[in-house]
Amino acid sequence: MALIEPRTLKGFRDYLPEQMIPRERLIETARRVYRSYGFLPIDTPALEYAEILTGKGGDESDKQLYRFQDHGGRDVALRFDLTVPLARFVAQYSNDLGLPFKRYHIASVWRGENTQRGRYREFMQCDFDTIGVEHIAADIEVGCVIHDLLRAIGFEEFRVRVNNRKLLTGVLEKLELAGKLVPVLRAIDKLDKLGADKVAEEIVREAQATPEQARAVLRFANLRESLPKDAGDDALIAALREHARGNERAEAGLAELATLVETSRKAGLPAERLQIDLSIARGLDYYTGTVFETVLGALPSIGSVCSGGRYDNLAQLYTKERLPGIGASLGLDRLLAAMEELGMVEKRRASASIFVPFFDAARLADYLTLCARLRKAGFGVEFFPEPKKLGAQLKYADRRGFKVALVLGEDEWKNGTCQVKDLAAQTARSVPQSALEHELALFRG
Repeated sequence: MALIEPRTLKGFRDYLPEQMIPRERLIETARRVYRSYGFLPIDTPALEYAEILTGKGGDESDKQLYRFQDHGGRDVALRFDLTVPLARFVAQYSNDLGLPFKRYHIASVWRGENTQRGRYREFMQCDFDTIGVEHIAADIEVGCVIHDLLRAIGFEEFRVRVNNRKLLTGVLEKLELAGKLVPVLRAIDKLDKLGADKVAEEIVREAQATPEQARAVLRFANLRESLPKDAGDDALIAALREHARGNERAEAGLAELATLVETSRKAGLPAERLQIDLSIARGLDYYTGTVFETVLGALPSIGSVCSGGRYDNLAQLYTKERLPGIGASLGLDRLLAAMEELGMVEKRRASASIFVPFFDAARLADYLTLCARLRKAGFGVEFFPEPKKLGAQLKYADRRGFKVALVLGEDEWKNGTCQVKDLAAQTARSVPQSALEHELALFRG
């Protein structure tokens, strides 16, 4: 029988232990930060009826759907994000959930798009959202969560870029582009990737705008560049008042943006970490107000690692009840790719910190008793499952990245001692077995 070549589909990948360990650590960090703000866990099916997903994120999202007929002849699709299933979920269970409802959801999504650095066709999102609240307090909290999340992961240099779709929409209405909002907003959202000239060309081509209208859109998106170099958000907001004046929607969006920035500063978010960026539009059609993107100071080229915004009308397709929402999503795989590039990922293939070699075959029960005692005290301990030469076992431990090994041979068992071997420093010291919990305190957890 011919062997089947082991391989993965393009855009999909396997995760080896040294990749899964930091991945799970990131998930645990996100879960801890979300819970600290009161968000609750939920889960939804990977497969939805296609009508639930189509037409919610725009034509591009519809093209990227993995869509097919199941064995029952139903038209189904794999979710492309976690926000649209949330809208269906809340509409379906709003009476049971109660409002406001704060949820987090950490799960895989699928998009049939071109692969690139840090971007795959199957990837995990770590979402958090608040449903049933229109007040700007919920928008401000999203910025605070993103800030605390990036700090908890270990980043100090990053910027949460914020804008408001009402402001953008109102300004475009003033430029007589009201009927062409979607292609213009999608083009603006590509400014970082394509540059001003190509974005202007796209606005003219896709929105049938005049060259002057395209130039006016770009002047607005790049308004900060026309200000003095040291001008902050307060100066930018002052300059924006002229652009918003006379359009109710734009004035409302600017007021929300100004309140968000001012209150976030008072809540402790420094100016260098939360900043207005008028080029942020977010490509998905369902955003209606505040929008966020987060870029890393040390690696801005990898793109946004945590994005989101306000979507006040998404659930109206499923229910007559008004269910406004706002939230954001941590792009786990993209962030991990950035962390690997920046040398922030510790290369380990061990999920426990402590390794216990099986050195004296006659003492199996004693080894297992000691390991159980340490685990009960909160330590992660791996016991080698067969009595091989000590050198081979220590080589195994070193290759997997264990921090410390506990070597117990016939003499150690007889004397009630243990050799605590620091595998990185290649040093060892003898300690009483009764004092191990104290000696190993740094390796607990």
